[in-house]
Amino acid sequence: MVVRRKRKKKDPRVGTGKKPKGSGRRLYTDENPKDTVRIKFATVKDAKATVRKVKRVRKSYARKIQILTVGEQRARVMGKKTVASVFKSAKAGLRKRRNGKKKKGR
Repeated sequence: MVVRRKRKKKDPRVGTGKKPKGSGRRLYTDENPKDTVRIKFATVKDAKATVRKVKRVRKSYARKIQILTVGEQRARVMGKKTVASVFKSAKAGLRKRRNGKKKKGR
């Protein structure tokens, strides 16, 4: 008697990079470019424009914090402390607004 094992489905050939086990998403690829929020942090003016864009975009709170954190970390690594502080204060403002809404709802 021959026992046949079921083969696992191969990953779709969308993009490149590794796919974490148990996840449908790939690393290092932009599977949906229309959903991308561009981050500019060359100058303080660019950083403020990015913050305005992030606040306006329709994404979850966690995603907004993630975007601002990326901007802050990149600016800090490049030695742009004032730009990093713009992103950091924007994150604090989002947190404050969110926590204020939670307390009012109780």
